[in-house]
Amino acid sequence: MRRTVFDSDHESYRRTIRDFIEAEVVPHYEEWLAAGQAPRDFYYKLAELGTFGIEVPEEYGGAGIASFKYSAIQTEETARAGVSFGGSGVHVGLCLPYLLKLADDEQKKRWLPGFVSGETMFAIAMTEPGTGSDLAGMRTTAKLSDDGRHYVLNGAKTFITGGVHADRVIVCARTSPQKEDDRRFGISLLVVDTTLPGYSVGRKLDKLGLKTSDTAELSFVDVKVPAEDLLGEENKGFSYLGQNLPQERLAIAYGAYAQAAAAVRFAKAYVQDRKVFGQAVASFQNTKFELAACQAEVDAAQAVADRALEALDAGELTPAEAASAKLFCTGVAHRVIDRCLQLHGGYGFINEYPIARLYADERVNRIYGGTDEVMKMIIAKDMGL
Repeated sequence: MRRTVFDSDHESYRRTIRDFIEAEVVPHYEEWLAAGQAPRDFYYKLAELGTFGIEVPEEYGGAGIASFKYSAIQTEETARAGVSFGGSGVHVGLCLPYLLKLADDEQKKRWLPGFVSGETMFAIAMTEPGTGSDLAGMRTTAKLSDDGRHYVLNGAKTFITGGVHADRVIVCARTSPQKEDDRRFGISLLVVDTTLPGYSVGRKLDKLGLKTSDTAELSFVDVKVPAEDLLGEENKGFSYLGQNLPQERLAIAYGAYAQAAAAVRFAKAYVQDRKVFGQAVASFQNTKFELAACQAEVDAAQAVADRALEALDAGELTPAEAASAKLFCTGVAHRVIDRCLQLHGGYGFINEYPIARLYADERVNRIYGGTDEVMKMIIAKDMGL
């Protein structure tokens, strides 16, 4: 079926990204895997390519293109090559929407030029040890000083992608006690300078997958955050977090579809090259049937992901639709990657093969951005159940 979601400009960008990956990522990727993160200077190369500034207004050094399609193309191309751009996906995909929607003019002038150039890498800190998806139960506090000049930040966060390299972190903290009838009240967003006294990066977490993405624990001990670094209005942070969830969940859905497509590509190449009993693995009926079934699932996931992408760009993607796309596409990726690994036999269990890394990377799709169970709750509620 003809795909209509991307035009000639998008395909030109795709070729640029593909060439960049071949020149700047693939030759070094094994080193990144061993180090457990992409190097900091790699983000400057991404910035030079223009990837950080596509959606940033021109007055702050960006291209001013209000579309998520370029990020989607990047997702497809990194999956196709079996690589990752480290924690930079959070910088653009998660943090930028908050800055564009909530920052005032003065804040945008201070933060966005560095955002575009890679001089100021951003991360976002929501999850805390012991709270998981229950963001309303967070215990990190930010108390406004008596003179109103700064907040005193205390607490801890975990699972913070990009937390090692970040120069600024959007920290969710409780600035007021919750109300009796509203646990979500009292949370605010602070854009914290990581060089401030009392701010520290703890362990870089050793994850099952996503090995080149630096994921860290953060702690705050009496960190004095200037009051002018409050993002949006005080005590309304929870509602702000909810506004960006459809895009965040679409990004995960798109990544999952792209991973599934890449898995089929890797498996097809492997079975055509690998021989057993004197003939290519691809010649066996079981191989053909397995890959055909996987391709059918990938086709369906692509259609769902593309439809959701169009809806997002049109400003029409609902929370339930995003949840449905995430639930479906991550399920497809889980099944397809497992079947494609099986076709690799024992080599599918060896990390030097990209299918093995995909298998490990994929598992978190059904956890972060909201678990499968949370997605089902959102969809069921939208159904009136």
